[in-house]
Amino acid sequence: MLLEPMPWTAPTPTPQSCLDTILERRLSVHTPMPQFAVCDDELVIGGERLSRLAARVGQTPFYAYDRTLLRMRVAALRGVLPAGIKLHYAMKANPMPALVGLMAGLVDGIDVASAGELKVALDADAHPQEISFAGPGKRDVELRQAVAAGVLINIESFREVVALEAISRELDLTARVAVRVNPDFELKGAGMKMGGGPKQFGVDVEQMPELLTQIGRAGLAFEGFHLFAGSQNLRVDAICEAQQKSYELALRLAPLAPAPVQFLNLGGGFGIPYFAGESRLDLSPIGENLAQLAQRAETELPDAVFVIELGRYLVGEAGVYVARVVDRKISRGQVYLVVDGGLHHHLSASGNFGQVLRKNYPVAIGNKMNALETETVSVVGPLCTPLDLLADRMVLPIAKIGDFVVIFQSGAYGASASPQGFLGHPACLEVLV
Repeated sequence: MLLEPMPWTAPTPTPQSCLDTILERRLSVHTPMPQFAVCDDELVIGGERLSRLAARVGQTPFYAYDRTLLRMRVAALRGVLPAGIKLHYAMKANPMPALVGLMAGLVDGIDVASAGELKVALDADAHPQEISFAGPGKRDVELRQAVAAGVLINIESFREVVALEAISRELDLTARVAVRVNPDFELKGAGMKMGGGPKQFGVDVEQMPELLTQIGRAGLAFEGFHLFAGSQNLRVDAICEAQQKSYELALRLAPLAPAPVQFLNLGGGFGIPYFAGESRLDLSPIGENLAQLAQRAETELPDAVFVIELGRYLVGEAGVYVARVVDRKISRGQVYLVVDGGLHHHLSASGNFGQVLRKNYPVAIGNKMNALETETVSVVGPLCTPLDLLADRMVLPIAKIGDFVVIFQSGAYGASASPQGFLGHPACLEVLV
């Protein structure tokens, strides 16, 4: 589903023939980025032209997240999800406090992966009843914090059961728990597979009878199951198949549980397009599939509430990374734009955050959005390493020192997923507009 552009009337409209040429050029490289408007050659983010926003921020590089686009994405999901299914934000995708505060008011719950994220979620006024805590290496001090806060803890090992029994007794509070299951299947086509085969995540399905018995003996408050097979998937059929298999697995495990299943997290995995040839997800079949499962659950798991956990899909397309050109140089015929940001701020765009083969994110010259005169350039950062590459031999409008390079699809796994202390360069800023 495409996000609609923000309403904007440009004072100097670009001729349609020029727009057609620009669109044709962009289509040949990446999926178009229609969510941001353009005014007088400049990208518009959160209702502000890029140059004015940069002046307001006071420095480059920076990340900017458009709150209108965030609201629109959640609303679009609400429009296709069956009634009664809860939507959770996986804040590891973007833990910026202001953004989490906005999301907490839009979604039904927050999923955290550390005590640090738990603090941000609680500070954002997320209700503890709707916060879940996952992660394969929870320290005892983190488990104690989670029990004291009253959030749902996704158990991922036998050790955690023993620790939670002791903590519950110490605090005189019964730990609320679900079990993260490592299923015997994978999410086909996922960018990152987080279930199936040997994994550090969750408890193998073969071990579930023993684990569920141990939870019952420990007197923990069992609430349900968490199944997360993978992420960044653009195949609707694979997502629907994983949801069906996850539901069937929960159905098989339910009779072994020490209490009725109240919580069934079917994961997420919804991807967004980054690279040439990728298309946006059609959510309609996913909504129809979930509606069928929810109808079955009315009789098969009558106490269960379905949860869909999404991170990247909710915030990824609403963010951009902005850096300024500080040098322009030619080396043996190759044009390099040297910018004041790089992999230390945006590891994903550099290709060093899980890509097997490096591909370019969608990139633009943010103050020359309608320019027709182009050249093939590489965009590099200031770090003393050849890995500091943000765009490799891309066709972009001719840029000069002082122009803005914009990387789209940057709302997820950006600043917090990057080594900002590397080589001692300044950190970037983040703004919600």
